[in-house]
Amino acid sequence: MSIFNSLFGSSEEKKTAVSKINWIPLTDLNQLNEIIALSNEKPVSIFKHSTRCSVSRMALRQFENEFDSADTTDTYFLDLLEYREVSNEIANRFQVMHQSPQVLLIKNGKSVYDASHSDIDAKDLAERL
Repeated sequence: MSIFNSLFGSSEEKKTAVSKINWIPLTDLNQLNEIIALSNEKPVSIFKHSTRCSVSRMALRQFENEFDSADTTDTYFLDLLEYREVSNEIANRFQVMHQSPQVLLIKNGKSVYDASHSDIDAKDLAERL
């Protein structure tokens, strides 16, 4: 394994990695309306991830390993490099500064919690559900 793969992960690793989170891909601006409506019934979380950033990859892995409240929230995953316009609209609609990586918790149509980089803590998010 090369040093690059040990730091950033290999494509083979991406194929075999299994998450206990049932991620919902966030790929379309219209999904934000669905998230807002759904958040009136139950909390919704959004994880914004940069596929080119090693810090984002480490935060994602840690979040996936620690988050055990997936049954109490729908959890959306945004590849912000691929869907930058969605990321920008999240910042606009929920009045949060764009960060990467970043996790948001949406309740009743509003962001009630957001954290980025090393402040992302799955247990902290779970306590706010």
